Amino acid sequence: MPKNTSVAAHLRRLLELLASGAPAEDFGTVATEARRGGVGGDDLAEIEQATQAALRVHSALRQHQRREAELTALFDTAGDLAALRDLDAVLRSIVRRARMLLGTDTAYLTLPDEEAGDTFMRVTDGSVSELFQNLRLQLGEGLGGLVAQTARPYATPDYRTDQRFHHTRSIDAGVLDEGLVAILGVPLLLGSGSGGKVIGALFAADRTPRTFSPDEVALLCSLANHAAIAIDTAKAMTDARVALAELAEANAVIRERSAAMQRAEESHDRLSDLVLRGGDVADVAAAVADLLEGDVTVFDAGGWPLTPTAHGAGGAGGAGGSVPAGTGGTDDPKGFVGTDGTGGTDDAAALVRAAEESRATAHAVVHDGRWVCAVLAGQEMLGSLVLSGRPDLDGPDRRLFERSSVVTSLLLLLRRSVAEAENRVRGDLITDLLTAPGRDPAGLVARGRNLGIDLNRPHLVLVASTDADVRERLAGAAVQYLFGSDGVSAEHAGTVMLVPASGATPGEAAGAAAEQLTHLVGAPVTVAGAGPAAGPRALADAHAEAARCLQALKVLGRRGAGGSAGELGFLGVLLGEDHDVDGFVKATLGPLLEYDDRRGTQLVRTLAAYFGCGGSLTRAKEELHVHINTVVQRLDRVQAILGPDWNSPENALELQLALRLRLLSLG
Repeated sequence: MPKNTSVAAHLRRLLELLASGAPAEDFGTVATEARRGGVGGDDLAEIEQATQAALRVHSALRQHQRREAELTALFDTAGDLAALRDLDAVLRSIVRRARMLLGTDTAYLTLPDEEAGDTFMRVTDGSVSELFQNLRLQLGEGLGGLVAQTARPYATPDYRTDQRFHHTRSIDAGVLDEGLVAILGVPLLLGSGSGGKVIGALFAADRTPRTFSPDEVALLCSLANHAAIAIDTAKAMTDARVALAELAEANAVIRERSAAMQRAEESHDRLSDLVLRGGDVADVAAAVADLLEGDVTVFDAGGWPLTPTAHGAGGAGGAGGSVPAGTGGTDDPKGFVGTDGTGGTDDAAALVRAAEESRATAHAVVHDGRWVCAVLAGQEMLGSLVLSGRPDLDGPDRRLFERSSVVTSLLLLLRRSVAEAENRVRGDLITDLLTAPGRDPAGLVARGRNLGIDLNRPHLVLVASTDADVRERLAGAAVQYLFGSDGVSAEHAGTVMLVPASGATPGEAAGAAAEQLTHLVGAPVTVAGAGPAAGPRALADAHAEAARCLQALKVLGRRGAGGSAGELGFLGVLLGEDHDVDGFVKATLGPLLEYDDRRGTQLVRTLAAYFGCGGSLTRAKEELHVHINTVVQRLDRVQAILGPDWNSPENALELQLALRLRLLSLG
């Protein structure tokens, strides 16, 4: 090959390598091939000079390409910022581009935690270590902490051996777990100069030693600036959204408060008008139930209902009305009643505890899905309001519910004052009734009628007694027990007589009164009942019977209980005013008599023979003229009918007395 042709071929080869973007090491092979091909002297020198020039062009081209890629990445990042919707997505994009442009194994971005006073990993790309991804750095610790503290970029070819940085066990463990060696970190700056504020740091790192060039540091700084802008923009947008939300919330609050004020004004006017027109506690309950669209009941301090449950439009009772008698209203016999109309001392005790909590907090409280608000006169607990059907009671409605307790307390105080005055006058009537019922019966009836008590109508009579050291509490407890009803009470001979407005039987009424009075007094209260009786003389006789029954209850050890003569067996026959012998015989022997009538057996005759023979089976079978097994079988049947304790001393005594009384009645 001619000389010029040979040189031209090698030069053309260099141009082809440049055009194809071949790696730099391929350019050195051109001079080597020329040397092997016999090219020497000036021609070889010319080829080597051309190779150097080609390498410079190649380097310039690579630099331009890298710069173009960097500008493209920065342009794309700027575009992401312009269409910022998701801050995390923008930050992930910046970190990913930093890793791609610098060609590192990983890249990550940290942000400060102002509450904790340190920095944390916000975004990572290429990281495989969970320990490293959860790493936290204090200011001044490690390379990242130093970047955040000084607001300057730092780079190290081998972090683990670089003593410029403050190494800590946790940071070194995280770097080692990730396998990082060379690290470059630059600050995320807002502002410039001494007034700039570091809001984070951007890092690129390799798992092999590497020296980062100034161009790479500048590129990472540019990306960090974009990240800072993204964070600041996102924060501004978040603040704007928060401000708009707060403004909308403020407007809603203003509208709500305006509506609440209007509603409160209307509610105040309605309740005030109700009180001025002479409304009662039940009327307040009905008005509050209607205003709050729930069910409202007023209870006394012991957890007893003072009013029927009033139903609002949204309550369980529909469009209005009250519960029927016997389901928890004031028509019930005095007994503990739950706010759902069911009885039980547990319900009453829980209600009292909730009312105490309301008093302590000075606000309504939620108990078992219902709102309870204490009704107070100063610190004295007068009772409580219970609202059901409104578990989501909001602020304005809750305040309305709480304000209604104030109106209720005023009415209860007024009612109590009137009741106390009336009770004193009624007490004088009761005293005259008991001490001289026959002196002026017509006058007593007239006085009672003037006080709203019809003495000619049948009434139950209760007599209550308690320990001497708490006896002074009993009269007040009796007034509180009868509060809200037409009943009357009065002290007499160390006891308290109560004439309740209604009641099922003397025993039931006495039991309910004993339970509630014990709760109110704080000590056992024993109550005996009698009646019903009508007329001054009959009422006085009923009181005498109840007083005898009260004494019997104490003798029998039934302190703190309630009962009547009819529940005391043969003692009741002796204590009762009417001496109901037939009733006693029927109550004691009735099951055996009915069995004999249905089956044609002789259980009653066998029982009489058994007791008449002193409990001897042998003598009983001789008197009955039957086999001893027959006697045993009949007594087994008696036990099956009357129960296993039929032959206990107490029951045996009643059975024998009933057998004797029956024999007498048969003539």
